[in-house]
Amino acid sequence: MSQSNTYEEFIKGIWKENPVFVQVLGMCPMLAVTNSAINAIAMGLATFFVLLGSSTLVSLFKNFIPKQVRISCYIIIIATFVTVADYTLLALIPEVHKELGAFVPLIVVNCMILGRQEAFASKHGVGLAMADAVGTSTGFLFALFVLGSVREILGSGTLFGVLLFGPHFEPWIIMLLPPGGFIMLGLILLFFNWLKEKKDSIVSTQLSMNNQIG
Repeated sequence: MSQSNTYEEFIKGIWKENPVFVQVLGMCPMLAVTNSAINAIAMGLATFFVLLGSSTLVSLFKNFIPKQVRISCYIIIIATFVTVADYTLLALIPEVHKELGAFVPLIVVNCMILGRQEAFASKHGVGLAMADAVGTSTGFLFALFVLGSVREILGSGTLFGVLLFGPHFEPWIIMLLPPGGFIMLGLILLFFNWLKEKKDSIVSTQLSMNNQIG
């Protein structure tokens, strides 16, 4: 396994194949818990822990798991790490755990996590599986943090509970409600699609110029 392959598997999940902004996965927690930055980070870190742990175990035991029961085994492995994450949040930050509610246990059925086990961890070595898990979960954490921060700033005028604006600021209450999550996510997706089209346009222009010169 080369370092370049490991780096490529890591970086693709953050930008090129971001689970939220590109693949549009994990939308349920993405919209439900991102009304504040701290909630977004807590959910992102819990997902990071679960994805990294489950990908490592699935990759380690891939040759011992019968194909007929592989999905059931993946879910059991994922549920084990979700339980650890759930009780850890409850013990360390009970207020945030209460805010997140049922969405931490629901990580078990997150299609992003189960999809990485089926599509990648079960087919590659431990090193690549861990790189893929770290990259994908970092991309997911980044997406949660971006949406959570923007919604908290506009909806409450704070970031991590710290007041950012003066007393005359009028909070955009809609940003703390589900419609605000949909609106902001749509705008962010629009921005990422614009960046992708701009990049593709630049690449196309460069190729055309190279062909003309050649």
